[in-house]
Amino acid sequence: MSGSYTEELKVAQEAIRLAAQVCQSVQHAITTESLAKKDKSPVTVADFASQAVICRALQAAFPDDPVIGEEDSAELKTDEAAPFLEKVQSELGQVGIQADADEICAWIDRGGSHEYASRFWTLDPIDGTKGFLRGEQYAISLALIVDGKIDVALLGCPNLPLDPANPESAGTLLFAVRGQGAWQVSLAGGDPQQIRCSA
Repeated sequence: MSGSYTEELKVAQEAIRLAAQVCQSVQHAITTESLAKKDKSPVTVADFASQAVICRALQAAFPDDPVIGEEDSAELKTDEAAPFLEKVQSELGQVGIQADADEICAWIDRGGSHEYASRFWTLDPIDGTKGFLRGEQYAISLALIVDGKIDVALLGCPNLPLDPANPESAGTLLFAVRGQGAWQVSLAGGDPQQIRCSA
């Protein structure tokens, strides 16, 4: 049976809101600059910064919870990537997170767990990197898995309007807790609205 997960939801929502600010800042100043991972998929400053922000928050609130993320800091630790790491550090500073390179890499690597536990988080810091690079839709995806089931799930969608009739309302946070329904709220805050699927 799932619990209320009030603290988990609060921490995750705030982390996604902060990560979304970083991602929006990077996307507004977008260049084609990205690193290529070993599988040749692109990874941006925002991927690393988003994962650092979220893993930092999860580590502070739930230090025993493993996080299975998408990025690791190995690509950032090369001499040629030093300017890239400096940009990650600068973007974090813009949202009030002052940290040195070692701290940032440790937060990113906090998402490097490969072990499943009875309780763990799974994170995609930018789901849709190619869409992100084009200035289009992407999501910051985070879920808490307990005993093999998703008990808390969140999608931060910085470019998705809360009200489809009002494109200026961009910035939607969608979240659900097992047994408590699904909700949406502006990334800027406000009162959540319950959402439902119609058959």
